[in-house]
Amino acid sequence: MYVRCRAMRPHDVCKAVAIIAADPVLGPRYGNALGELGAVWLSLLGSEAARSIILEYSSGTGAEIVGIGFSAFVSDDFFRELKTPPFCWAGPKITHRVTRGASPLLTNKQVRDANSNGGLNVVVWEGAVPATAQCMPEVHNAMLASFLEQHRGFLVKEMLGHGTSVVGLEATFRMGNLFLSSVDGSYIAYMEKTPQELLSTPHFIGISRELARSRLGTWIGSLFDYHAPRFGLRPSEQRLLLAALCGGTDEDLADELSISLSAVKKTWRSIYERVAGYAAELVPISASVRDGAAERGKEKKQRLLAYLREHPEELRPAAL
Repeated sequence: MYVRCRAMRPHDVCKAVAIIAADPVLGPRYGNALGELGAVWLSLLGSEAARSIILEYSSGTGAEIVGIGFSAFVSDDFFRELKTPPFCWAGPKITHRVTRGASPLLTNKQVRDANSNGGLNVVVWEGAVPATAQCMPEVHNAMLASFLEQHRGFLVKEMLGHGTSVVGLEATFRMGNLFLSSVDGSYIAYMEKTPQELLSTPHFIGISRELARSRLGTWIGSLFDYHAPRFGLRPSEQRLLLAALCGGTDEDLADELSISLSAVKKTWRSIYERVAGYAAELVPISASVRDGAAERGKEKKQRLLAYLREHPEELRPAAL
């Protein structure tokens, strides 16, 4: 039995919204917006401005959803609006804006441009664990690790989110985040109210790149550890590599990406040629003579994927 993270898919959205609705803290925050949330999330899946995850607890009897997460890259104007007191709940506000056709999320081009120059504003839209999994520490640990992996490699400028539980509020603060003052919107290193009071009142927890520099070595500080990409991978190449990092054969990748097996193989060749122009040692043209072509291909793939796990910036959208 283990907890597995994967991208949210269209058929997951109804269950994800049901988890939000059933949560005694998150559900009441939405009010009428809860009826719009599913359609909004469906419309955003696949957008470069939306980052979504599903946590599954796998056992011999199947897989159960034990956690969901959704975050967004938003415009500077909207981010400033959120930081200006009096505060509001970000999730319902974004939901209403998207429904009215005034989405604060960046376009794909805007994400690529901001990730190459200036940086991105991250709003943690929601993160929820159903009641049946609240007592499983491995789920909470996986939620935090998955959030970090979803955002590592981006040029993050600032991040905001809300607390979802007393334990979560305290843990988030210990990890290096700060609270926003309800008076002037500045960052402060203490809670203005008790955790229970904060959870029922609009508030924000977050941190900026400048403040994170003084917290290097903390969990949250690592989110801002950015290096510019070298390879200039195309979006189709990035999609294949992101899927490959989750494991599986080329046949599995073709099924996951809804493309042909020949397209998968062609994309691998394109990736190897592109990477070889910058770091030939990652994709050696030949292995030992006694190895077959399949083994050489496997070696190249494993070497490259190991590098990308340590350098996720190569897999993030950027202006080419």
